[in-house]
Amino acid sequence: MGPWRFVLWFGTVSLLADFVYEGARSVTGPLLASLGASSLVVGVVTGAGEAAALGLRLVSGPLADRTRRFWGLAIGGYALTVVSVPLLGVAGVLWAACVLVIAERVGKAVRSPAKDTLLSHATAATGRGRGFAVHEAMDQVGAVVGPLLVAGVLALTGGDYGPALGVLAVPGLAVLGLLFRLRARVPDPEAYERAAAAAATPEQEPDSRGGPLPRAFWTYAAFTTATTTGLATFGVLSYHLVERHLLSAAWVPVLYAAAMATDAVAALATGWLYDRHGARVLIALPVLTAGVVTLAFTDTVAIAVAGSLVWGAAMGIQESTLRATVADLVPSGRRATAYGLFAGVVGAASLAGGALIGGLYGYSIPVLITVVVAVQVLAVLLLAATRTPRR
Repeated sequence: MGPWRFVLWFGTVSLLADFVYEGARSVTGPLLASLGASSLVVGVVTGAGEAAALGLRLVSGPLADRTRRFWGLAIGGYALTVVSVPLLGVAGVLWAACVLVIAERVGKAVRSPAKDTLLSHATAATGRGRGFAVHEAMDQVGAVVGPLLVAGVLALTGGDYGPALGVLAVPGLAVLGLLFRLRARVPDPEAYERAAAAAATPEQEPDSRGGPLPRAFWTYAAFTTATTTGLATFGVLSYHLVERHLLSAAWVPVLYAAAMATDAVAALATGWLYDRHGARVLIALPVLTAGVVTLAFTDTVAIAVAGSLVWGAAMGIQESTLRATVADLVPSGRRATAYGLFAGVVGAASLAGGALIGGLYGYSIPVLITVVVAVQVLAVLLLAATRTPRR
């Protein structure tokens, strides 16, 4: 199987997985609110979920590098996610729903360093930016269809979350079946990168497994932490839309689907630009992050919806081009560890950002906007200080 075929098949796995968990995430805010959650609780729980999805990679990343069991960790993490989502639909109390929201994100923590490392090997041959961008765009097909299905079932059942999330068990089973098939076809994806070893720079030998991570990696992680701190979760955005009566709960997944479509377009655009111009294209991320809070927390429907779409564009860059840059900064043998550490520091920012934005939302939206803009100015300075690979 060629490297592009591997990327496309892995993209299909991610498409189906996103069908499942993005369908659930599209209604997390309204679901928790229906069980009695406040804006602060929604912000803390969704922020804690993202912190778990990112922070626990401090364990799963080094574990993947040490054991080299990339396929096993990827399959186990996907299994936890596709089991948690249908159960979320039948959770009748707030604490159980909160636990399942976080459990779904733990599944992402288990699989992501291994999955990103497997994908990074193939993108050594296809181009980092393009390979990660195509994978992310396929993700977002599922991220569009899943929320639309959830919206349709909610509309048909009068807002019953049980069947709306229960139907997501079907694509979840397909995820596991395809993963086992892909592992059988390509047991050693690192062969793709070994075949492309002639293009490696002297500073980044593909088989290096020792030594400290590059200094540029840590500066880059600090930049990403700053942008993540200011990026509101969709849980808080949807909470605002429903609680201010700008959209009904049934329309929130439709908006989420539109944001995911914007995510795909942004990923493809920045991935192509990254392969041509390098990490300077990431300047768009702090600009978009500041734009989200400026637009999304208004009481005008059109402007608030535009803010959610800007959020989708920021997520597209965060989920594709940021990961591609890590692969270019770190040698192959240390890459899962780097992905884990990178995600860990960003996870702390997600938790802090979820609590910060959720808390400031209830206190003062102008103060919230001022704080986020100031943090994004810092992010721009950190990006300027990062020595990233030239194109």
